[in-house]
Amino acid sequence: MSRTLERLSPPASEYAAVSEDAGLLDRSQRGKLALSGPDAAPFLDSVLSNDIAALTPGHGADATLLTHKGRMLAEVRVLKTEEELLLDTERVALQALFDALHQFAIGYSAELHKRTLEVTLLSAIGPGADRLFAQAPAAEELSHVASEVAGRSVRLVRTRLGVDVLCEAGDLDAVWAGLLAAGALPIGEATFECVRIEAGIPLYGVEMDETTMPQEAGINKRAVSYSKGCYIGQETVARLYWKGKPNRLLRGLRFSDPVESGAPLRQNERDVGSVASITASPRFGLIGLALVRQEVEPGDILAVGDTSAAATVVELPFHPTSAEHG
Repeated sequence: MSRTLERLSPPASEYAAVSEDAGLLDRSQRGKLALSGPDAAPFLDSVLSNDIAALTPGHGADATLLTHKGRMLAEVRVLKTEEELLLDTERVALQALFDALHQFAIGYSAELHKRTLEVTLLSAIGPGADRLFAQAPAAEELSHVASEVAGRSVRLVRTRLGVDVLCEAGDLDAVWAGLLAAGALPIGEATFECVRIEAGIPLYGVEMDETTMPQEAGINKRAVSYSKGCYIGQETVARLYWKGKPNRLLRGLRFSDPVESGAPLRQNERDVGSVASITASPRFGLIGLALVRQEVEPGDILAVGDTSAAATVVELPFHPTSAEHG
């Protein structure tokens, strides 16, 4: 059964906020950890795929936790402060990340702290996000700065979509109210999903899972180092980088009709992937993301399951068509 447009569509006022000004979403459900101690950076560097040891305070990096075969167990955001390393990941990946850090910490002078319930995360999304704050982080993605909102201590983090706000759980109501007073409009998950899909940003647990390699999801340029020392899964991802091509690639899809996530995608009666996500974008129409076989190219038209819907493959991020310009 096709998903209804009402379920897929962001409310018009919310979409206007994230397109023209600033929307605000509570994303505190993300898993959060911290590492402290003199060996925190070298230890995390030995576990995750990016160059964590090179981070300086006020900067951050995306990274992945990989299996020995180079498949992803988590995508992790790492922020370096003067005191510790802050980590956050999708909640579905938190246990795997915690287990790995707990298992491999032997021999390192590093302490692991649980922060999921103690720290909240708000996302200010849209071109007007900076104006909500007296001091915004630098333009570099994942740069971050300690600041205040409504008299409460916060950490502001630059993202591709705007600014994330980390604060103590007890300060959430005050910070939320302060950002609304500054002009942010509350938004829901449907609006966040729409903006995320438009930007071509894959999400662990949706487009990515334990069968996915970073190169397939297109996050290797920002989340994988090919020059640092050893880490779990390095040999496999490095070999693919230097000598091979991923079997699948993250692509955008333009749908002719609403479809269900998980629906198979076929080209010439051959399964080439499945729909991971779909949204009814006010700007781009019915669009979605999927990992498809690498031989599927932009411009190809795929059949969707047993429905009459068709999916046109496009490059990411989404761009207006000539018809939309007209």
